[in-house]
Amino acid sequence: MNDQNTLAMKIYPARLTIDRPETLDRVTTLLRFLWIIPIAVILALVSGDRSTAVTISETGERVRTGGTSIVFSIAAATALMLLFRQRYPRWWFDFQIALARFSYRVAAYALLLRDEYPSTEDEQAVHLELDYPDAKRLSNWLPLVKWILAIPHYIVLAFLLLGVVVAVVIAWFAILIGGRYPRSLFDYVVGVGRWFLRVQAYAIYLVTDRYPPFSLS
Repeated sequence: MNDQNTLAMKIYPARLTIDRPETLDRVTTLLRFLWIIPIAVILALVSGDRSTAVTISETGERVRTGGTSIVFSIAAATALMLLFRQRYPRWWFDFQIALARFSYRVAAYALLLRDEYPSTEDEQAVHLELDYPDAKRLSNWLPLVKWILAIPHYIVLAFLLLGVVVAVVIAWFAILIGGRYPRSLFDYVVGVGRWFLRVQAYAIYLVTDRYPPFSLS
């Protein structure tokens, strides 16, 4: 049974691995909260709110109303496209995977997993794969409710992300003292990222109808 579960997770259409470095730089780790600001701003501009508007309230105050991020906008559009046309536009998928790869490179840098500054294009040491789906084999109505079906994952991930915060704090001290990211903590943080990616692939990117496994592997 364990071998079957392992095989199933290997062929899941969303995969993430990050190369573990032998040593990490103490200075860049110490000041990571500063170094990451420029690339974090770029990521926010690329993936952030595309429909923010300013309106005037009845009292004459300026009110800023937020919209949805481009990721969720494409997710909604893809759900409707699958519902009515049973199609998944390739260029939508290509944009989503490119943005996901960039986002995870920035996350790897923020979580102290890698030293190299995140590239907007090069793969570097963060290997993320999403399989382009055959839209004809996807359910045309399931995308409308996947975000609800994934609620158990959201709950578990909320607790796992708290563990990530603790793991990164411990790793920060470990790197400053010994120059290494403890293997167990590294595997845990990457495992949570892998779990999160599978949930995204199911509920947001809509590339598969297979329910994500509850696993860090």
